[in-house]
Amino acid sequence: MGKRIKSKRKRKHYALPVVGSSPGQVYIDEHSLEPKVTVHAFNAGEYKIEETNSIEHLSRVLSDKSLTFWVDIRGFKSEAMFETLTRDFNVNKLVLEDITRTYQRPKQEEYDTYVFAVSRMLFFDEENNLENEQISFILTDNAVFTFQEGYENCLDPVRNRLKAGKGNIRVSGSSYIMYAIMDVVIDKYFEILNIWGEDLDQIEDRLIDKPDRSIMYDIQAVKRNLIAIRRVAWPERDKLNDFLRSDSPLITDQTKLYIRDAYDHCIQIIDIVESLKEISASNLDMYLSIISNRMNEIMKVLTIMSSIFIPLTFIAGIYGMNFARQDPVTGKLMPDNMPELYAQHGYLYTMIIMVVIAVVQVIYFWRKGWFK
Repeated sequence: MGKRIKSKRKRKHYALPVVGSSPGQVYIDEHSLEPKVTVHAFNAGEYKIEETNSIEHLSRVLSDKSLTFWVDIRGFKSEAMFETLTRDFNVNKLVLEDITRTYQRPKQEEYDTYVFAVSRMLFFDEENNLENEQISFILTDNAVFTFQEGYENCLDPVRNRLKAGKGNIRVSGSSYIMYAIMDVVIDKYFEILNIWGEDLDQIEDRLIDKPDRSIMYDIQAVKRNLIAIRRVAWPERDKLNDFLRSDSPLITDQTKLYIRDAYDHCIQIIDIVESLKEISASNLDMYLSIISNRMNEIMKVLTIMSSIFIPLTFIAGIYGMNFARQDPVTGKLMPDNMPELYAQHGYLYTMIIMVVIAVVQVIYFWRKGWFK
């Protein structure tokens, strides 16, 4: 069995807002990482990258309408950065709160000059635990901002496509870049589900070959992970549907064609999740059935052994009472006592009778099919 299945789950704790606190507060965790900002600027014939740790000058850079920009922000430990987003790009503070409170479900919200969206990226960490990270988007007319709490390079496929410059990715505007990133997130769901499908196939092989208690824990781990991906796949589908129904000029008709394809993929993911849930449930039922059958076999063996030894124990118990026919001291005859106690060859005859009884019982049980 591979190491992908984890019997124990590391639960991630999110920083929840204080009860009664005012909305729109940006939350900076004490363990937050320093921001790394990568600005991808490109058009059909040009592509360049700038890395920085500040966005103070970003409004001036994005004023160049001949280029499309992807502003990749990873790490939140900078209140000045979020103040700049409010001051220079008129980002609502409620949006900033949703970005920094990284427990949001996938969603889409439209504002006057931008569109805000959230996706959930699933991936395995170094210990093969399933991680569930939030990716936030702010879409403008010529730029898309992405926000990640950590430094994970889960969006490398999009970066590689930008470097290669093939297809529509450099010429289809900022909304297409946002779609491309969401499509990577959805493709990752397929990859993870494929791994879990292989795990369930291996579990089924183990059930047939040699079932043990660890199978139950592995099945439960897969079921728990399926619940996690189901919790993000359903709202992801709803979010894509909101994009398809949106009238925002920031989302082009061409991009909506690709979003419709991603929407279909989300439906496929939901179907696969439901199928794998049914398979995991049937595997668990099969395990319990095998264990029950094994217990029945054990009980049948014990029943046969008990049935054989009950009459033998009965005979041994009778002659173990030692009620002699004659008093060994006075020589007086004892009426209604055992006349066979001092019979010649009594022990041999008794053993022969016990063996015959046992053989007859074994033959009888065999003809009844108990040994099959």
